[in-house]
Amino acid sequence: MLEKSYYDKADEIIASYGTEPRWLIPIIQDVQTEYRYLPPELLTYIASKLNITEAKAFSVATFYENFSFEQKGKYVIKVCDGTACHVRKSTAILDRLYKELGLKPGKHTTDDMLFTVETVSCLGACGLAPVLTVNDEVHASMTPEKVTALIKELRGEN
Repeated sequence: MLEKSYYDKADEIIASYGTEPRWLIPIIQDVQTEYRYLPPELLTYIASKLNITEAKAFSVATFYENFSFEQKGKYVIKVCDGTACHVRKSTAILDRLYKELGLKPGKHTTDDMLFTVETVSCLGACGLAPVLTVNDEVHASMTPEKVTALIKELRGEN
């Protein structure tokens, strides 16, 4: 069960849009922005407030890849593995991230909830390849060595 503050925040967000079902996507986008993920219990609550079925709300949230039901770390690192990045060795960057953070495929968030690593098909910065983002801030021409320095900086070790 979530804390009452989650439901209070959801009520605040819903109030800013209204309770028509057409506002489902912007409401859950705002909830995800607030918490860096979409708590399933909160989605159920929002569905009831918008007078739509839980199934409808979950079908919308699972249809769009940008919604996540898993809690994410303070720093969400997205590594591009599109063609331009892949041929410029984005897999070496991903490997270094996994090593530095103690992660592996299937485990995307560190135990301390500081980092989440995701692989994406495109970040729209092919000319800067290989590229990754940290909370939507672009880091271009990445190398494994730059990854190590970036993680140290984010941890405050520099």
